[in-house]
Amino acid sequence: MFPQRLDSPLAYDIAKAMMDGFNRHYQLFRTESARAKHRFETADWHGQQRAQRERIEFYDLRVREASMRLESEFKGGEQTMNVWQQVKLHYIGLLVNHQQPELAETFFNSVTTKILHRSYFQNDFIFVRPAVSTEYIENEEPTAKPTYRAYYPSPETLQANVVKLVQDFELRCEFEDLARDAGYVVDALQKRLGDAKLRANFQIQVLSSLFYRNKGAYIVGKIINGFNEVPVALPLLHNKHGKLVIDAALFGEDDLLILFSFARAYFMVDMGIPSAYVQFLRSMMPRMPRAEIYNALGLAKQGKTLFYRDFLYHLRHSTDKFRIAPGIKGMVMLVFDLPSFPYVFKVIKDYYPPQKDTTREQIKGKYLLVKQHDRVGRMADTQEYSEVAFPRERFDDELIAEIEKFAPSQLEISDRDGDGKVEVIIKHVYIERRMIPLNIYLQEAFDAGVDEPVAKEQIERAVVEYGNAIKDLVAANIFPGDMLWKNFGITRHGKVVFYDYDEIEYITDCKFRKVPVPRNEEDEMSGEVWYSVGPKDVFPETFGPFLLGNDAVRDVFMQHHADLLDAAFWQNHQSRIQAGHVFDVFPYEQDKRFAHAKDISVA
Repeated sequence: MFPQRLDSPLAYDIAKAMMDGFNRHYQLFRTESARAKHRFETADWHGQQRAQRERIEFYDLRVREASMRLESEFKGGEQTMNVWQQVKLHYIGLLVNHQQPELAETFFNSVTTKILHRSYFQNDFIFVRPAVSTEYIENEEPTAKPTYRAYYPSPETLQANVVKLVQDFELRCEFEDLARDAGYVVDALQKRLGDAKLRANFQIQVLSSLFYRNKGAYIVGKIINGFNEVPVALPLLHNKHGKLVIDAALFGEDDLLILFSFARAYFMVDMGIPSAYVQFLRSMMPRMPRAEIYNALGLAKQGKTLFYRDFLYHLRHSTDKFRIAPGIKGMVMLVFDLPSFPYVFKVIKDYYPPQKDTTREQIKGKYLLVKQHDRVGRMADTQEYSEVAFPRERFDDELIAEIEKFAPSQLEISDRDGDGKVEVIIKHVYIERRMIPLNIYLQEAFDAGVDEPVAKEQIERAVVEYGNAIKDLVAANIFPGDMLWKNFGITRHGKVVFYDYDEIEYITDCKFRKVPVPRNEEDEMSGEVWYSVGPKDVFPETFGPFLLGNDAVRDVFMQHHADLLDAAFWQNHQSRIQAGHVFDVFPYEQDKRFAHAKDISVA
């Protein structure tokens, strides 16, 4: 129980110091996000990518600063339980009228868990459950922007309202022809609405800040008509003349889910009240967990907190057991899952076969690279956790034996809290969205018969998407390394996503070569590699034997992606990247783009 009186000035000072640390963090986070507008206006694409990468590190830096201050000024780790109970109560008091209370609670947890013994990891001392509601938070400042703006057009003023809602973002760039683009949007909207009558409440609501990512800025909102709500996003891009255009109109939850996908880089958005943005977005994408929405907005630590709460809630309301994940076992990662939970858990093994010349730290470095890089919709985001405790009775014995065999350093089985509950503690784990492994997806089609129309269509869709995924990765300066089908997965939207990162390299660090002409007949007949191969050498023409053993797969691949077997394809992209070119990789299909799309380069 909490003490009834808050009679410790020291506790208040500690709470105030932590709140100061959080406020500093969010001010810096928000300032960097707001600068995305200027980078977009000036087409500073390298600066935009650099800022997206560096902003990820802000949180840990501020937590470290706050922890050091609490230790140096207040000897935080030496304070009693009574003091720390009061610290939390004082902190809750400081959250009254705060505009980011949920983020501040998570910051409090991050700092205290660095300082305190794990016996304090309960709701008396940290925010195991949220203490402050995020409903209906408003910024009462006269100059503050509302969370969203509403427009009430009639059929006659619809185009003019689209022009106005774009102009209200006050971009300091000239549009090539905004009225023309607004006309495209209206045509697309009318096609979407069909014969539906415009009701009295017909309106367009758009979030007050643009969503910036890479070379694009996105207007995000929804159209309300009667009882129907239609999510909408309008991508703004620079054309080859440096003028702005509305590139497409994206409608519906599925289009928005792809735009906000876990396989894409985080947005830069200037948000005074992030929970209000999350609530608005959740109304448009009810199938997207709040944790993933916070991630997409760049608030990954809050996403991590919510994910873990969702996970614990799921454990309490399920009875199935963790098991070794289906599919071909990896040489570097041990993967397990809970069938009822749509994520997989990946643990770095202690031992690797000789062909895997790597270390645990190198593998962690690859995962960090992916976290900080532009994932272009083709690399799964991961959440990284340490010291994760699971109930022992929920683990399949075969899985325990697998971990004991391949990753014993990462496993502890104990009753460490002394409460009689035996737990499986995983020292370090990555968690990511579960997908259907591409090799299993293809095998299902093979089993059905490659001449069956449905199976044939499945094979073609998978192989075309696989090649598209590799080309998008190339555009993002990523060479997957191990390109086998088993290292790619199919998402619920049919997109192919890469998820095995231990061999990825930057395209610019690789040396793409053609296989040399044999010097003699002995070379030609040799089953061994008779030419020199450097550590970064890649021979694209050798991909075929590993990937194209099935005739049906080969036919589709050679029709759509034969260029991936040619060293010249890789060399050309490498040269352009080295020259500073930033490719366009669109989070929507080409057929959704408007007529002027030819003025914008395509990766």
